[in-house]
Amino acid sequence: MIRRGRRTAVRCAVPVTVLTLTLAAAGCGIRGTSVPVDAGGAPSRVSCHAPGAGAVTAAGAEQVAVYLVCGSALVPVERQVARPQAAPGAAVRLPVARVLLAELQKPPTPDETRAGFSTAMPGTLRVDGPRAGDAPEALRLSAEPDDLPSFALAQLVCTYARSAALGRTGGALLGGPGPAAAHRYDCSPDVQADPDAAQHAGWGDPQSEES
Repeated sequence: MIRRGRRTAVRCAVPVTVLTLTLAAAGCGIRGTSVPVDAGGAPSRVSCHAPGAGAVTAAGAEQVAVYLVCGSALVPVERQVARPQAAPGAAVRLPVARVLLAELQKPPTPDETRAGFSTAMPGTLRVDGPRAGDAPEALRLSAEPDDLPSFALAQLVCTYARSAALGRTGGALLGGPGPAAAHRYDCSPDVQADPDAAQHAGWGDPQSEES
């Protein structure tokens, strides 16, 4: 083995001319790097710049922020929605929650799509108000929150958490259709940057500490 290694080294010795240098390098398994390699076009980039910001609000409408997926994170996008016909307070919470959910279920607009936005929200999801024994701010979904796709859960939590009509509480108190108590989910910077974390963002104790 040692002798064969030496003979190989001799064959790969410094050549006399540039041409033999190239041939020797190929024979020794060395790939030349002087010529650039075309690996194809660079991957396309999306702006994640939320369109529609600063648009004039139509009569009878209001601006709301909904959180859409862009890349691997959540980014707020301004949408115009019809103003709920209910007095401020508990009576308006459920209409607002339903409007916001419907916005998350809509396909992104052409401008939003070009900017790289998408939504993971299932179109079949529904939301209702609290049941007996729930805290007043609780919302009941037609599916268990932890059964939702992680991006969808994060979108819903952050959209509800940042809603002025829902109190801008920084989180959402969500339950499912079953008997289990509602749990609070927090819209933290970590959840916005990594929506997969939303499935682990529920507080350990059922119900909100505010209840």
